[in-house]
Amino acid sequence: MRIHFISIGGSVMHQLAIALHKKGNEVTGSDDEIFEPAKSNLEKEGLLPKQTGWYPDKITKDIDAVILGMHAKEDNPELLKAKELGLKIYSFPEYIYEESKRKKRIAIGGSHGKTSTTAMLMHVLKENHLDFDYLVGARLEGFAQSVNITDAPIIVCEADEYPASTLEKRPKFHFLFPHIAVLTGIAWDHINVFPTFDFYLEQFKIFIDKIEPNGILIYNETDEVLKNLVEENKRNDIRYQPYHLPNHSIENGKTIIEIEGVSAMLKVFGNHNLLNLNAGYFVCKELGIDAQHFVAEIATFNGAAKRLEQIFENENTIVYRDFAHAPSKVKATIDAVKQQFPERKIIAVLELHTYSSLNEKFMQQYHGSMNSADVAVVFYASHALELKRMPPLPKAAVVAGFSKDDLQVMNDKNELISFLKNQSYNNSVLLLMSSGDYDGLDIQQFLKENFINI
Repeated sequence: MRIHFISIGGSVMHQLAIALHKKGNEVTGSDDEIFEPAKSNLEKEGLLPKQTGWYPDKITKDIDAVILGMHAKEDNPELLKAKELGLKIYSFPEYIYEESKRKKRIAIGGSHGKTSTTAMLMHVLKENHLDFDYLVGARLEGFAQSVNITDAPIIVCEADEYPASTLEKRPKFHFLFPHIAVLTGIAWDHINVFPTFDFYLEQFKIFIDKIEPNGILIYNETDEVLKNLVEENKRNDIRYQPYHLPNHSIENGKTIIEIEGVSAMLKVFGNHNLLNLNAGYFVCKELGIDAQHFVAEIATFNGAAKRLEQIFENENTIVYRDFAHAPSKVKATIDAVKQQFPERKIIAVLELHTYSSLNEKFMQQYHGSMNSADVAVVFYASHALELKRMPPLPKAAVVAGFSKDDLQVMNDKNELISFLKNQSYNNSVLLLMSSGDYDGLDIQQFLKENFINI
């Protein structure tokens, strides 16, 4: 097939382009900006556009499919040409479904824990030698790319609730039609897209309605919002499998789990990870993997990048970085670290970087989320507000929203660096939570320069 990508430089779009190229398709693409690592990845496969920008002449009648990325606008000249020629135009998830119509489809949804649950599941399936395709939103150890499309009989998808494309405003996870669906929990996010909680909640109800007949919904029954949604919208043509925390204990900073009488020590920790793990187990059970084989392999799972990822340790200090930015994720991450290391001082530094997290009206959603931290800092760059064309966010509103009297709020990168340099790190954990980069702070370089003698 001839496939053209409008906005090929996206973090997931370029991975799909590479996967389809490797499958034997003729792939082309365009974008007005392409950053690393997408640029190098595309260049390595011979898919990097010769010039940046949009070129309607690339859109010809012999193209079988146009895949439209979120970065492209409705007036994109290549998109207008494709519509004029009557070509088949797909959003990313719509095309994933086209490629997986004859596969067993597994979709991992929820406001938090999607990536970790998907990563755990992929790790166990790989170690048990199952043949499967996948779509996941992070770099994972043992997987060359984050999207793979082959002729495998199974596909595992991280199922995002964000809009599919500029033409298709419905959430991505409405287009996957899973046979096995997972919902990890519901906590209001993306307020620029879902202005009310009820509207956000409705998207998950629709996702449940999209499960294939005779399929199964595996859901976190400890999440009251999700539990109520499921119980109020029961279908008679699918099965339901609730899950909760598995049996576990913590010994010397290590977590030991037990599932159906089989136990092992884990490399990951925290109640949120244990819940994700149990969701993964029930998916594996549906695929014929028993507790013994699941536990043996989950014990070797190191975690996904930026999901409570340990990036430094010496005799005094452990440093973790985490993608947490939404209120529920922030609370779960800090609570997990406090539970795992009750005798250590927890220094938590959160960057507000997303549209929702920088919105003054959203601050109350963070109420109490950093209470478990011994030292808590919220950082946000004025530059980030300017880029998103948002009004200034008063520090007082942040303190009031988080409702933590000793919370420190910072706007300047140099102030943050000074704070980090002057902390006492004896018997401590430094937890860095952000979906951004602290206004360009090179964390690894900072650790190398400042922690070597701490």
